[in-house]
Amino acid sequence: MKKIVSFALVLILGCAFTVQKKTKIIFFGDSITELGVRPGGYVTRVDSMCKLEGKGSQYDFLGSGISANKVYDLYLRLEEDVLAKNPDVVVIYVGVNDVWHKTLLGTGTDPDKFEKFYQAILKKLKDRNIKAILCTPAVVGEKTDFSNPLDGDLNRYSNIIRGIAKKNDLPLVDLRRQFLDYYKTNNPENEEKNILTYDKVHLNAKGNQLVADLMWKAVKGLN
Repeated sequence: MKKIVSFALVLILGCAFTVQKKTKIIFFGDSITELGVRPGGYVTRVDSMCKLEGKGSQYDFLGSGISANKVYDLYLRLEEDVLAKNPDVVVIYVGVNDVWHKTLLGTGTDPDKFEKFYQAILKKLKDRNIKAILCTPAVVGEKTDFSNPLDGDLNRYSNIIRGIAKKNDLPLVDLRRQFLDYYKTNNPENEEKNILTYDKVHLNAKGNQLVADLMWKAVKGLN
């Protein structure tokens, strides 16, 4: 009888001290995400918010952002920079350069190719049973009257991502819509920057916090 009790006690103690496996989340994108892992960046803020809510033992947050990346760059480095790290969730935040670089450098991504590469990324994640959260590109210019030169293309590519999210039944962080809604009440002078970005694209402190709030909400909403 004593042996049975001792064995049961060992089992209970073993369970009590079992280390819980953390959910590994990789934020996958361009320079916005590259900057997001720095102090004050949106990835760093998500991590801080997680710990403040007492959930630090449940999640690991990693950033995999490279400046100037477009959707096909993400596809090409997916294996080494994401799949090799065995994440549970990948947050895909891409699209600004696919639009912006058409005008800036002549090296953007046509809409049909954008969708194909995006779907190819999702297929590789699905094949590994990795969950995905999709994000629309926010802004290239913060004016509220749709006079930013790339507003039309950003809306088009955002619609592509919305369609992909719906088609694949995946959660969406609609940054494009959220930023535009924010500007309605917080950019009365129709400024082109310094509202949520410092240069029309990259996030300032308020932008990083807005994105962090939305990302953290999406992460907590996963089943």
